[in-house]
Amino acid sequence: MIKPLILITNDDGISAPGIRTLIEITSDFAEVVVVAPDSPQSAKGHSITINDTLYINKISKENEAILEYTCSGTPVDAVKLAINEILKRKPDLCVSGINHGSNSSINVIYSGTMSAAVEGGIQGIPSIGFSLCDYNWNADFEPIKSFVKTIILEVLEKGLPENIVLNVNFPKLKEKDIKGIKVCRQAKAIWMEKFDKRKTPQGRDYYWLTGEFVNQDNGEDTDEWALANGYISLVPIQFDLTAHHAIQQLNNWNWNKISTKI
Repeated sequence: MIKPLILITNDDGISAPGIRTLIEITSDFAEVVVVAPDSPQSAKGHSITINDTLYINKISKENEAILEYTCSGTPVDAVKLAINEILKRKPDLCVSGINHGSNSSINVIYSGTMSAAVEGGIQGIPSIGFSLCDYNWNADFEPIKSFVKTIILEVLEKGLPENIVLNVNFPKLKEKDIKGIKVCRQAKAIWMEKFDKRKTPQGRDYYWLTGEFVNQDNGEDTDEWALANGYISLVPIQFDLTAHHAIQQLNNWNWNKISTKI
């Protein structure tokens, strides 16, 4: 019986404990190929490399069961290179993560982890992004392993709706304290951003981005609520950004009148 082929990637880099955990979880029931950035690429969003060269470096040995490659580009570059240059067949699943830190709510827009999963979805591959709400490099992934495996196996068995990708976030809790998985919507939240302005020894201004995450959503059906109340949040996301509900309203505007104003 042919094992499912799983493409694993991330944005924290090939050596991150989160991606090593994913490899450990999936390698006992799937054929695994890893293609990940050779250095941390957090908050790269869906950026791709077009004005520089891209390099792939195979880091696994020929006799090893799991093939591993590093990519010199972004998480999305890694997925594109994997599909077009490395894999001999279309993967049954693309899994990104496990990210060190939350990708809930508006963070999904900035996330390299989720953009890699979205790229898998664009390529027609069922895809999942996993994140743990712990930014520590030595974060403990042990409590979430069984949940990760359950979600992956469920998606492999049932597939996903067309053009849908899963954004899964785990609270930082012991396994016994996690209440379960809750299918949610994305909470409405923003970053109240500030820039820390400083000067170089030569007198040139430079800036560090800082800010505070503000949840503006009181709904109990959101990912932020789920995480705050001990649940794993599972949000189905789409890469069709069309605001379908606004089309009728905009069709009522007079777009064809000739304006005489300059």
